[in-house]
Amino acid sequence: MTRTNRSARQAGARFERAVADYLAAHLDDRIDRRVKTGAKDRGDIGGVRTFRGGRVVIECKDCATLSLGTWTREAEVERGNDDAVAGVVVHKKRGTALIGAQYVTMTVDDLVALLDGVRPSAAE
Repeated sequence: MTRTNRSARQAGARFERAVADYLAAHLDDRIDRRVKTGAKDRGDIGGVRTFRGGRVVIECKDCATLSLGTWTREAEVERGNDDAVAGVVVHKKRGTALIGAQYVTMTVDDLVALLDGVRPSAAE
C-alpha cells in the first residue's frame, strides 16, 4: 500500500500524540502535542523541560527513510523559535509500536543542555 500525503500526516499525528502521552505519563502531565504554528514552528511536543526548567523542543518523525541531518536542522530552527535550550528528534523504530523503544537523535550540544540544563555557547 502506497503512503499518501494524507496518510503520512495521519501517521505523524498519531505518533506525536503517542509520544506526548508517553512523556506526560512518565515526566509531567503538562506535556502535550502542540498546535501547528506554520513558519515559526516550535516543535511537535510542548511542555518538556530540563531539570533546571529550560525548554526542550521535540520534533517527531514517523518516516521509513532516515534523514537525520535534515531532521536535526529542523529541530535546531524550532529550538531557536521557542528560545529553548535543546531540540531533539524522536523518530520511529520500525518493528515496534512501543513508544519507549523509539529512537532519539540530537547534537552533542543538545545532550549537554539536557544533562546540564544550560546550552554551551556557540564559541566552544
